[in-house]
Amino acid sequence: MTEKLLNHRAEGPVTAPPLILGPSLGTSLRLWDALAPELSITHRVVRWDLPGHGESPAELIGPGATVADLAGLVLALADSLGLERFSYAGVSLGGAVGLQLAVDHPERVESLAVLCSSSHFNGSKMWEERAAMVRGAGLAEVAGTANARWFTPGFTVPELVADHREADPEGYAACCDALGAFDIRDRLSEIAVPTLLVAGREDPATPPAHLREIADAVPAAALVEIPGASHLAVAECPEAVLTALRGHFSSGAKRGMEVRRQVLGDEHVDRAQARQTPFTARFQDFISRYAWGEIWTDPTLARRERSMITLTALVAHGHYDELAMHIRAARRNGLTPEEIGAVLLQTAVYCGVPAANSAFAVAQRVLAEEDDAAG
Repeated sequence: MTEKLLNHRAEGPVTAPPLILGPSLGTSLRLWDALAPELSITHRVVRWDLPGHGESPAELIGPGATVADLAGLVLALADSLGLERFSYAGVSLGGAVGLQLAVDHPERVESLAVLCSSSHFNGSKMWEERAAMVRGAGLAEVAGTANARWFTPGFTVPELVADHREADPEGYAACCDALGAFDIRDRLSEIAVPTLLVAGREDPATPPAHLREIADAVPAAALVEIPGASHLAVAECPEAVLTALRGHFSSGAKRGMEVRRQVLGDEHVDRAQARQTPFTARFQDFISRYAWGEIWTDPTLARRERSMITLTALVAHGHYDELAMHIRAARRNGLTPEEIGAVLLQTAVYCGVPAANSAFAVAQRVLAEEDDAAG
């Protein structure tokens, strides 16, 4: 018999690092509509629906369900997709699932982001009352207050409010049971994976103090507060949340900076970093993350081959300041002066003699400077 799984949607390259995105109570995987396409540029993004929400069967959990039960369903989904290790980001109840995974299954979680969530949800009484109301009268009354609980005044996302109204009452109530029983405060210090906490500064459900409590207890955790955001900051302030998540999950930026220093040299990179301003910071991050963290780290070509291609492209476009920098890089990547000369001679045929003439002048100056320094 085929095991029933959480409804999910996968996006991005199948070979990219996996990133699982969890929703909040009352929403569906559409909660991540503004961010998933962007995150899937560098990750294999998998977003899922809670039981009884979206297209996930309500019977996946029942009365008395726990967050650990939901975490088990996420692991079953990951197993079905062949994801042995993955990064995880979740909102509210979805964030609680991430915390549970990090303490119970640390071998599966590469990195964690917890958004507008908590290590406890103020005890069981409120959730027991809500679950009883929903089981008895449906979701109309609760859905009617969604805007006030989720967003700052005047803001809404109609599709998410519709998801709330259309959720299965039994599945929703079982998720309320899980929230009421959840309290992981005494285990937060066990979390050893890189952890980012994101708080909406105007969030009445899980205010910044709840996220700060997690940040204080989890070793080396980072906390970001989003101004002007309420409980569903991921929908209300997607650009700010995306920036935080990219910085946290982009291992390419760190690796890219290492490669950038190896190829261009510490002196050059230190100068570039010293000149960085708030205006240029995102461009510098782009260079480190994309050019150096993804392209230059691709093992298909050796670094010396990449240097030859780069020299040719720079000559073709007349970027002679960059050419000088990459001639030094080519020497670090193992090219001899004779090989650099051969590359520039090749450019004379395909890029034009005047371009090659300027390139030889630049190369002669750089190589002479190297000789003087060596002497």
